[in-house]
Amino acid sequence: MFSSESIRVEMSERTRAVAWGGLSVVRQLLQRLQVAQEIDASVSVLRRHHPFHESDHVLSLVFNLLTGGRTIEDIERRRTDLAFLDAVGARRVPGATTAGDFLRRFEDGDVIDLLEASLAIGKRAWKGKRGKDQATIDIDGTIAEVHGECREGADMAYNGKWGYGPLLVSLANSSEVLYVENRPASCPSHVGAPEILDRCAEACLDRGFDSVLFRGDTAFSSIAHLDRWDQKGYRFVFGMKAHAKALALAEGLKEGDFRRLVRPTRNSDETRARLFNHRSLFVAEKEYKNLELEEEHVAEVPYSTRRCKREFRVIILRKRIKVSEGQRLLEPETRYFFYITNLPKGSHGPAEIVAESNQRCHQEKLIEQLKNQLPAMRMPTKSLVANWAYLAIGCLAWNLTAWLTLFIPKKIRPSFARRDFRSFYHDLMLIPAQILRTGRRTIFRLLGYKETLPWLLAAHRAVS
Repeated sequence: MFSSESIRVEMSERTRAVAWGGLSVVRQLLQRLQVAQEIDASVSVLRRHHPFHESDHVLSLVFNLLTGGRTIEDIERRRTDLAFLDAVGARRVPGATTAGDFLRRFEDGDVIDLLEASLAIGKRAWKGKRGKDQATIDIDGTIAEVHGECREGADMAYNGKWGYGPLLVSLANSSEVLYVENRPASCPSHVGAPEILDRCAEACLDRGFDSVLFRGDTAFSSIAHLDRWDQKGYRFVFGMKAHAKALALAEGLKEGDFRRLVRPTRNSDETRARLFNHRSLFVAEKEYKNLELEEEHVAEVPYSTRRCKREFRVIILRKRIKVSEGQRLLEPETRYFFYITNLPKGSHGPAEIVAESNQRCHQEKLIEQLKNQLPAMRMPTKSLVANWAYLAIGCLAWNLTAWLTLFIPKKIRPSFARRDFRSFYHDLMLIPAQILRTGRRTIFRLLGYKETLPWLLAAHRAVS
């Protein structure tokens, strides 16, 4: 099947080409949203601008990430590529050493200014967009492990990993990052979270959303702020810790108070036989302890504390788990999970509350994208604040892909929005293009065809 004719390599004298033809639509999006102007107006890190401004440093890191760069050192490959410089419309870009020095100049207030600039850019991206009934805001923390011993601000996490513990707030409607904060790994996730949620809620309402819904795990169910959020009209679904009072409520209910929870199944036109489960056979042969979910039930009770003026709904999820060891059945286990919410009963029953809380798994996918595929959580410097600045710039690069989705035509928007960064890079960015510079124009002459090329052309028409 593979031929063996002779191979000859020739160099073209005039043709300049890049592998990233998708930079064309990224540049159009940057110009439409006035990203460079907003960064220069909001962030003041450099005393003199000879020759680079703050936006030059930020966008060079953004372009490095969007073109597959894994480290800051990859900027050196970009700045020596004349075709790449033509593609991004720059005579030169900062080097890797200069980029590291730029990140180390940041202080806490400067990073917050950069995040505020990102919120202002996001407001422009959402301007005139429909479907803004409710903004769903997810919040969660993660562990960004590092291997350097001299990282300032790094600490030991609960699982023994050495690194940082970023806190991430995202908008589930578009999978964009609203706020991110770098912290030591030992810092609890809920520290400062209420104030951050308030700021993100104000930003979403400023974009034109009618209401706000907070979603988070047990670390963010702060009883002291639930009344205040309810008075402002904010909705919330938080996990609640299984403390003694909650367990007493669950165990005090009668069997008739619980209803069976039926999980929705995926729609499939084709039915196929289930594959043999080799793992279960291995576990039985080795006589390992095995836990298998048998059934789930939900119930609802009113809940209030001394720190709350009104009662809230608490949804109790009871799981019956079959326990076996080899071929022997052991005593089954019962586990309870609790969710506290102020969503109205008429539109959200107990099953809908559980499903709403489970939708937070999409933020786990977002965190994985920022960790491993973009990657924005690489933590390349030795300073906590400098790594925070790099993380904020990486989130800005991710947000550009999310904002681009808002301009995609509705027919292809659902399939486009579900794509991860790797698919975005290969399908929309990695399209060979010849770069032609004229008087006041840059022409991207595409040199290949892909199935997703109509998406890129449709995005060009929408953004321009």
